[in-house]
Amino acid sequence: IHGGGQDLIFPHHENEIAQSEAFTGKRPFVRYWLHNGLLRLGEEKMSKSLGNLVTIKDAVAQFGADAIRLFVLSSYYRSPLTYTDEALESAQKGAQRLAAALEGFAGEPASQEGDPYRERFIKAMDDDFNTAAAVAVLFDLAREINRIRSSGGDPTPQKATLKQLAGVLGLRLDAAERSDSLAAKPFVDLLVQVRAELRAAKQFQLADRIRDGLSELGVILEDTPQGTTWKQKR
Repeated sequence: IHGGGQDLIFPHHENEIAQSEAFTGKRPFVRYWLHNGLLRLGEEKMSKSLGNLVTIKDAVAQFGADAIRLFVLSSYYRSPLTYTDEALESAQKGAQRLAAALEGFAGEPASQEGDPYRERFIKAMDDDFNTAAAVAVLFDLAREINRIRSSGGDPTPQKATLKQLAGVLGLRLDAAERSDSLAAKPFVDLLVQVRAELRAAKQFQLADRIRDGLSELGVILEDTPQGTTWKQKR
C-alpha cells in the first residue's frame, strides 16, 4: 500500500515505480495506491511553500482533536477538502453531539454480532475507505441512543458499539473534548465581536482591555486583514 497526494501521481510516483521495479525486479512495486485529495485554504492548496498554513497545533487548540478528525473523515479521502472556520466549527459541534451520546458510559467497547450499525460501518469502510459513510453511521447510532434514552430504555449496548466504532476512526469522544474551553467558545466569539466594534468606533482603550483580559484567561487574539481570530495558549 502506497499513499500520497494526487499532485504526486505524475511524475513523482510514475518515476518511483520505474526506479523501484528496475532496481528490485519485483512487479508490481505497489498493489494499492491511495492518492488523497489536496487540502485547500481558499482557492489554493495549503502548503508550506505558499505560506498559507494552519498548523495542527493551532487548529487543535481552537477546535479540539476530535473536530479535526471529523472534519477530515467526513469527506471522501480522494476528494479535495477546503479548510474554513465554519467547517471546523460544524465538525466541533458534531464531535460534541457524539460525545454527549456517550455521556455516562463507563464500560468497555463491545462488538455486538449482527448489529446493523456495525455491519453498515464495516460495509462503508470496505468500500474504498468510505469514511464519510462510516461517520454517518455514527450519527445515526447517536440518534438511536438518544431515542432509547428519552423513552426510558437502557442504551448501554448501543453506547458500547458507538465507542468501539468511533475508536476505529481514532475518535476519543471523551470528557476532555468537552472541556470548559469548548463550552466557553461562544462567549469568546462574542467578546471578539464586541472588541471589533469598539475598534471600529475608535474605542481602543476598551478594546485593549478585552484583549488583555482574554490573554489573562489563556486566549490569544490575532488581528489579520480578514478579521480577528483566536486560539488558546499552550
